[in-house]
Amino acid sequence: MTGRIIETLDDVEEGAAHLRAACPRMAHAHDLTAPLPLRRRQDGFEQLLNAIVSQQVSVAAADAIWSRMKGAKLTGPRKILWASDDDLHAAGLSRQKIRYARALAEARIDYRALRDAPTEQVIETLTEVPGIGVWTAEIYAMFSLGRADVFAPGDLALQEGARLLYDLPERPNERALRAMSEAWRPWRSVAARILWAYYAQCIRREGVR
Repeated sequence: MTGRIIETLDDVEEGAAHLRAACPRMAHAHDLTAPLPLRRRQDGFEQLLNAIVSQQVSVAAADAIWSRMKGAKLTGPRKILWASDDDLHAAGLSRQKIRYARALAEARIDYRALRDAPTEQVIETLTEVPGIGVWTAEIYAMFSLGRADVFAPGDLALQEGARLLYDLPERPNERALRAMSEAWRPWRSVAARILWAYYAQCIRREGVR
């Protein structure tokens, strides 16, 4: 069972309404951050390759590398497998990311099948590929597959957003935030949108603490 799928902004607002009714602090955060973004993306190989490219580099650097890869037509699995290491390196990939990109291409994931697979299976399938961790798999399920009840508790911005919103003495770790997120079912993806937006607003208003 895939559960509810977020397709439109109305779906996001339905989730927000549920969270508002369940938690006064979520209602407060939503008051400050509405309207929330849809943030839907396409699914498939290219999205995961882009995620690998973006690892451990700035947004600007990732965008520049991705632009070079698109210009060189190196965004499909066959192109990655046929390209030489020199070609991929010239586009901006490190030796490690070249290995990850080739592993993803060789994995031959059935992306259509993932659309109907349980979220746990999606995450298990994706994390079998070197270079794709749980966070990347959860973000893929959340935004590329539109799953309404996925959370990414390893995300530092979500951890910090939860600390600020719930006035916690310290930033919750991944395990603690995963436990907290159980209260936001079955709309944890919308809770994540609220926490990201709330954290961004706190940064703009007060700076990072």
